[in-house]
Amino acid sequence: MAASDNSSDSTHFGFKQVPKQEKVNLVRDVFNSVAGSYDLMNDLMSGGVHRLWKAAMIDWLMPRPGQHLLDVAGGTGDIAFRFLDRVKGEGLVTVLDINHAMLSVGQDRAIDQGRLEGLEWVNGDAQSLPLPDKSVDAYTIAFGIRNVTDIPLALREARRVLKTGGRFMCLEFSKVSAPVLKEFYDFYSFKLLPEIGGLVAKDKPSYEYLVESIRQFPDADTFAGMLMEAGFHQAKYRKLSGGIAALHSAWRL
Repeated sequence: MAASDNSSDSTHFGFKQVPKQEKVNLVRDVFNSVAGSYDLMNDLMSGGVHRLWKAAMIDWLMPRPGQHLLDVAGGTGDIAFRFLDRVKGEGLVTVLDINHAMLSVGQDRAIDQGRLEGLEWVNGDAQSLPLPDKSVDAYTIAFGIRNVTDIPLALREARRVLKTGGRFMCLEFSKVSAPVLKEFYDFYSFKLLPEIGGLVAKDKPSYEYLVESIRQFPDADTFAGMLMEAGFHQAKYRKLSGGIAALHSAWRL
């Protein structure tokens, strides 16, 4: 089970057990390492289709002008930029990331693209959001929840900051169900991907962790149950690309 055990002082970091207080720094080190090649990392992890998955996330979110989005673990701006494009710039995105290096990548990209309005960049923790209760219309997190030490706590925090009627959406790698696809995906993930990461990004250990963290994350049904336990309603999900990823939706009512 990937959800943390609040009764234990340890948690998983990939396939290893580490003290809970150490995981944040270990994860931060990983993303400090991969920040400069984040797009490449996502291409390698998803076979290039993460852009389609993110487009599907925005399609299902159906943002409206005037909304305030909190995008957690969104330092590079991928979701934020898509959201602002959809509402034609008439909205606000608070981009929150625990990692300064990732935020720097996003801010540089925003400047390069001439995006000077509608963005706030916040260094913060998903487990202790620096936002008031009931302050945002939507909460998104893409490929970030599995790196959180205490996932149930992060989900409760997400619900806390959402307005009544607010929407939670999460895009995350999931469990492949088709046997043939699973066999190929396991081979690619465990055998090829770390080697490619070592050659292309000069960082094999980070890619090994990222693959292991995917396997530790719960399946879609379990995660939907965790959303309900955190107080959300109408928790639903859509599997993407044969279950390689899943898109989760829930509401604060």
